[in-house]
This record gives sequence, structure tokens and C-alpha cells, in this order.
Amino acid sequence: MAAPLLERLSDSLGSPEPAVRLILSVLIGYPFALVYRWFLFNQPATVIHLFHICSGLALAAFNFAGSQLCHSAICVFVQFLMLRLMGRTVTGILSSFTFQMLYLMAGYYYTATEEYDIKWTMPHCVLTLKLIGLAFDFYDGGKEQSQLSQEQKKGALLSVPTLLEVFGFSYFYGGFLVGPQFTLRSYQRLVAKELTDCPGKLPNSVIPAMRRFALGFLCLTIYAIFSPSYPDSYYLTDEYEAQAFWYRCVFILLWGKVMLYKYVSCWVIAEGVCILAGLGYNGVKDGKHQWDACANMRLWQFETTPLFGGTIASFNINTNAWAARHVFKRLKFLGNKTFSHVATLIFLTIWHGLHSGYILCFSMEFFIITVERQAQALVQDSPQLTYLANSRLYPLIYVVQQFIHWLFMGYPLVPFCLFTYDKWLKVYSSIYFCGHVFFLAVYLILPFLRKILVPKKDRSEKKQD
Repeated sequence: MAAPLLERLSDSLGSPEPAVRLILSVLIGYPFALVYRWFLFNQPATVIHLFHICSGLALAAFNFAGSQLCHSAICVFVQFLMLRLMGRTVTGILSSFTFQMLYLMAGYYYTATEEYDIKWTMPHCVLTLKLIGLAFDFYDGGKEQSQLSQEQKKGALLSVPTLLEVFGFSYFYGGFLVGPQFTLRSYQRLVAKELTDCPGKLPNSVIPAMRRFALGFLCLTIYAIFSPSYPDSYYLTDEYEAQAFWYRCVFILLWGKVMLYKYVSCWVIAEGVCILAGLGYNGVKDGKHQWDACANMRLWQFETTPLFGGTIASFNINTNAWAARHVFKRLKFLGNKTFSHVATLIFLTIWHGLHSGYILCFSMEFFIITVERQAQALVQDSPQLTYLANSRLYPLIYVVQQFIHWLFMGYPLVPFCLFTYDKWLKVYSSIYFCGHVFFLAVYLILPFLRKILVPKKDRSEKKQD
């Protein structure tokens, strides 16, 4: 009965059935959170863990039939065994990292197609980070508190988690399919009724959750309305290639903006589920209770920042924070931030998948951020540019910045979404690799502009620093 209904619904929405199943699954998190609030909040921890496990498995079964269900269960159980058998050791961390990443990459290898498919590897990539992070947090729990950063102290596990805790944490309905990332320590605090603005009582999180739901639904509506006008497939048509150069570039700008709402809507709606359950509680700041512990998007910053770094900082926040905490900062022994940054991007590239498009996307991101930071430093060091940036001309400068920003935000997303070499090369060739040319030219010109626009005294001080 459900299959024909879903088929008709997907036809009426003009979306593939797997995509409809996914968004319905994210929305079903709200009824699950209400069941938890109304009937299970004061129940023993075992009952709550079982509810989270059963609800997560139900969502998995709704989206991925048959043998696809076993992959997550295998990885969770193996991770639990490694915690128990290997203890708080570097070997345990390396074994967890290797097993989870190899399992994910094997999944990518055997299920990959040339299209974006919603299959078991999609939630599994979220689960992979959770389980690797669990291994790190368990290891940190064996260290002296003085050896840990504030972030590590928050996530460190002082005792060995139970099997039910690990499974409940992994299958929690608010984060199983699309995230966000959170620690097992946060999950334990949720089950222990500590994540609330009223100690021992239900959190007053309904209104904050509904706000995120409404915002997420608005983003979903925007995507549903405009995405049919900007399909990925249009890039590969003769019509796109026949358009004027300026049209092809503007299409990339608008397509990139609309396409990102696919991710924004899912993350913001899922955040609302976490807030409703209480997992989003983040303490008190300036006398107000905060509900942003599971925030994966800063939507206002995302919409208004004219900087590439600002967009990255506002997008997929929890995954970026996970990568910073467990990859970038743990590579401190390299003694070089650039090496650590590159290594982190390589990890994220592999984590996303095995297509060449991911490699090009993240390498382009690194180059763009490098050029942007050099340009920002030039503006700060140059009296003339600083004056111009704070003058009445700034609104005009802002508009130009935003055009460049969103044009070249869409540019690296082309290979990210088209995946394969033959597809993204065709698109880049049709626009003459303008993004590469633009940022390479800026990168080469910046040192000469610095000589002209920065006083000699300031340049010499910079070199000494």
C-alpha cells in the first residue's frame, strides 16, 4: 500500500522516490521526538536506548531494503568490540579509523554510479564519523584532564559505554540519516535528562524546534520550486553549450545557490528534531538558554557573507567541527597548519566518495581559501584599501563581492555534483576554466599589489613576524 502512495507522491512532486522517502524520514523524526517526550522521558535508560535503536532501524528499513540494513549494524557492533577488546590505545584508534573508512570506501566502490543515488552509503558516511569520533573520545577519557582541550573534555568518555548505549547513539532518529554529528557523551546526557533548561523535567524546546522546522520547510519549498529550473543534467545538453558565455556563468551561480538548499533544508529540519528531543540544548549564554548544540547551518551568515570562508564556516558546521577536532587539531605534531589543512581536506575528499569530482572540488576550495586569505591580509595592511572598504562605496563593493562569491561558490560544486571526469571537464571547457584562471591570476597579482599598496615599513614588519 505504501509503495503506490509514495510513487504517486513522488510523481506529483517531480522528485525521485528515494528522495521523497528521505525527506519523509527526516520529518518522521518529529513524531518520534514527541513519543519520547510524552511517554519515554521518565523511563529507564534501557527503554530509551531500545526506542532509539528501533526507531532508527525503522527509518533505515523504510529507505533501504534487504541486506542494506546489515551494514550499519555490523560496523556499530565491530566498533563496540574494538572499544572493549583494545581499550584506550592508539592501536584501538588506528584500528577503528582503518576499519570504518575501508568499509565505507568498499561500499562506495561496489555501489557507485555516475548519478547521485540515495542508498545505504549516504547515512553510513554519517555513521562512520560518529564511530571514529567515538574511538577518539574513548581514548581521550583515559588521559589526564590537564592534557585535554576544552573540546576534548566535553566529549571524553570516562567509562566504557554499554552495547545499548553505542547502538542507541548510532541509530538515534535525529541524526542517523543526514546528521548532525554529536558525541556519545552528549547522547548519554540526553538519556540522563541533563540536556534540559529545567533540571529533571522536559525541556522547553518545542518553540525553538518549530522555528527550525519552519525555516527548514521554507528552504525545502524554495528548493522544490526552483530546482526543476536548474537541473544538473542541463550542463550536459547541447542547449547549455550553445548559450552565451555570460549565460553559462550566471547559470552556474543560480544553480549553485539553489542546489545547496537541498542540503540546507534537510539539516535545518533535522536540527529541529534534535532540539525537540533535547539534544540541541547548549547551556545558557547572556542569560538565555541556547538550543544550537546540533546546529549544522548558520543560515543568516550563509545568505549574507560575501566571503568564501564565511560560507564554509556557516555550512555543514558539525561535520567541519568534527574534522577540525579529530583530524586537523590532532595533526598538530606536523608543526604546519597548511599540511594539517591539506590532510583534513584529503580525508574529507575520501569520506565523500571515490569520484574525481570530489578531488577537484576540495582542491579548488583549498586554493580559493588561500587566495581569499591573502587578499584579506592585503586589504588590512593597505591604508588605501582599508579606507575604500569602509567608505560609502562599500554597498557597491559588497554587491560585486557577492556576485564573485556565488559565481565561484558554484564553480567547484560542478565537479562535486557531476562526479566523473568526462562530465565536469565538458562543463569547465565550455566556460574556459574561468574559475581556475581567475584565482590563479589573482594569486600571481597579489604580491605585486602588496608592493604597491602596502607601506614599506609594514611589509618589513610582516616579514619579521
